[in-house]
Amino acid sequence: MLKYIFKIKREERLTAFVALLAFVALNAMTVVRYWNVFSVQTTNYRSLFVKHFHVSGFDPLTYQVISEWFPAYNIYRHPLLAFFMWPLSMINKGLMALTGTNFAIILTALVLIFCATYSVVFLFRILREVVGIGRRQANVLCLLYFSFSFIILSAMVPDHFVMSQYCLLLTLWIAGDKLGKGSALNMWQTIGLFILTAGVSLNNGLKIFLAALFTRGKRFFRPAYLLLAIILPACLIWAFARWEYATWEAPQYRARQAKKEQIHAQKVAKIKQDVIAEMPDADSAKIAAEVNKVIRQRAIAKYRHDHKQAWNVNKGKPFMKGEFMQWTDATTSRWDVGVENLFGESIMLHENYLLADVLVKRPVIVRYQNWFNYIVEAFLVTLFIIGVWCGRKSRFLWVAMSFFLMDMALHMGLGFGINEIYIMSPHYLFVIPIAIGYLIHNAECRIHNSRLTLALGLLALYLLIWNITLITEYLFIL
Repeated sequence: MLKYIFKIKREERLTAFVALLAFVALNAMTVVRYWNVFSVQTTNYRSLFVKHFHVSGFDPLTYQVISEWFPAYNIYRHPLLAFFMWPLSMINKGLMALTGTNFAIILTALVLIFCATYSVVFLFRILREVVGIGRRQANVLCLLYFSFSFIILSAMVPDHFVMSQYCLLLTLWIAGDKLGKGSALNMWQTIGLFILTAGVSLNNGLKIFLAALFTRGKRFFRPAYLLLAIILPACLIWAFARWEYATWEAPQYRARQAKKEQIHAQKVAKIKQDVIAEMPDADSAKIAAEVNKVIRQRAIAKYRHDHKQAWNVNKGKPFMKGEFMQWTDATTSRWDVGVENLFGESIMLHENYLLADVLVKRPVIVRYQNWFNYIVEAFLVTLFIIGVWCGRKSRFLWVAMSFFLMDMALHMGLGFGINEIYIMSPHYLFVIPIAIGYLIHNAECRIHNSRLTLALGLLALYLLIWNITLITEYLFIL
């Protein structure tokens, strides 16, 4: 099975080689930019990386995990990701002992290059073997997809998104291959893909079940399969996440809370000391009342200060209160998000607030300076919609679209993460080249097909130049 997945076929070799060179170059930019800061050894890696790494809303936690192993990711969102990084952490530990240099940024780059390169290979296979278009058209659509701004960025920043993209494209290719052969994901394939994908990002694990549902049909609901391939793995990974939280995160949470309480007690004691100095003749009741007054005034001042911060201003009102529903967003404009972020920033970077973090200073909605960007966006979205229509009878397209629609329900419907939806684009934007692939496959004649391929190639070059120029400007000039 591994040979079947990882062996590069003859027609894929040039595509894979070019992709490898491109992703090496992109990661070299990241390494050159941050090497002097991140190659040092320290006693607080989290502080070092969080303080100095600022690329949109991406987190540098992989650097921390490889530098000094600890489940630093959000455990319920990424239950196995830290454990996937454990071998690299051990390698880095040995290298640091031998050289005194932290190679976390290099080792992370190797992971990103591997996942990004095979993402190209899997997308190429989907377009050639499942959709059924020509090699030249498949290469153009791969180029188009990997010219999208946040697809480029995900391949060069130390976050989990390119790993999730790798898992999802692998799943789609296997599912498409199964559908083409009239077979389905078996129990062990479902379990393996679920553990890999959900281990990196738990919500994406649901997409494995969607792929299984489309390929298996009624067989999906067989009791043995439901129990052993769906319910049992889901329960086990959730139980593991609970154990992981109780083992590593809960003790640290309690320590942080105890420290906060200690600091609060010290502040109250200091306030009381100051009040007594100002009111030496006051009785205890009056002193206590004055202390409470000062505490309330400071709490109000802090609330007003926090209310003006970007992380608060850019957060819409939730649909309702609750442990999870508090993260929803009922008020942010879906139209503006769709135009400027979902099919805007994800594909073409905005010049204003370039790669700024929405939790720090970037507004949720940023407009393009040039009307031409909107024409490019409209052209691409139109091709995507027509492609969906052309492939509407393909079961495989609806496997891919189910991935996209699930994310749209979460982000655009309920509003989870809607204020930085572009960061999640590697989880779903691959539906664009796949849908356009069906448009190419259904082109009426060779002349129209060639013209469309040429237009897509020119669009890909434009996006590459636009996005790489702005990324380079951000890393080395701003």
